Amino acid sequence: MKSLKRVAGTACALLLSFSLVAQEKSETSAESEYLSSVEDVVITELANSEERDNKLVALQYLENAVEEGRVSPDMMVALDHLAGEGVSSQSRTGGRLMNNYPDIRARACELLGKVPSEESKTSLTKIALADNEPMVITAAIRSLGDIGMNENDDVVNTIAWANKKNAVLNPTSSLALEVLIAYEKIADSVQDKSAMIQSVGQIATNYHYVKPVRDRALALLKTLQSSGSNSDKKKNEGK
Repeated sequence: MKSLKRVAGTACALLLSFSLVAQEKSETSAESEYLSSVEDVVITELANSEERDNKLVALQYLENAVEEGRVSPDMMVALDHLAGEGVSSQSRTGGRLMNNYPDIRARACELLGKVPSEESKTSLTKIALADNEPMVITAAIRSLGDIGMNENDDVVNTIAWANKKNAVLNPTSSLALEVLIAYEKIADSVQDKSAMIQSVGQIATNYHYVKPVRDRALALLKTLQSSGSNSDKKKNEGK
């Protein structure tokens, strides 16, 4: 009888212990969710602020979240907003653009590249096509290459178009180099390489670019030619 009472007492103690642990975990989880929601609100308010310094603070919060792997949907919205600051979202006073912050857009593009997703790819594609600042386009293209998504050649065609536009308006060696690096990263996923080959050829023959960039373009052309030849061989062998 005493043995049964001891067992019953032990069981009750264990149940009470489990209950307290579960309650503590629930409270911790609720507190964590509350803090996350508060952080989302803070970041959103800072990102949407008219003050440039507030946007910089928002980027600091976002950078910490990206590094810790806890980016929420609201944070992605904030990054998209900051990446388009002064382009897709404009604030004007007397016809003058007041929120043209290329450095903020470029940093937001860099952070988007560290969160690989269709959402970030869409944001970066939009910026690569719409922006006119080489430093921003460079960051967007670099991030598109890092993400590596190229469904139906949408990314390679975006990069080719952005490169062609800037080769005419403002040829920049640093941008051309990032274009080549991005092509190298996604080359295996490209179905129709014609746009990429033409783009690389333009870089190789454009003397506005420094020689190392032109040389890298020529090396990439040889690589593409070699891979194309190997692909044709495999097709013929399979027939």
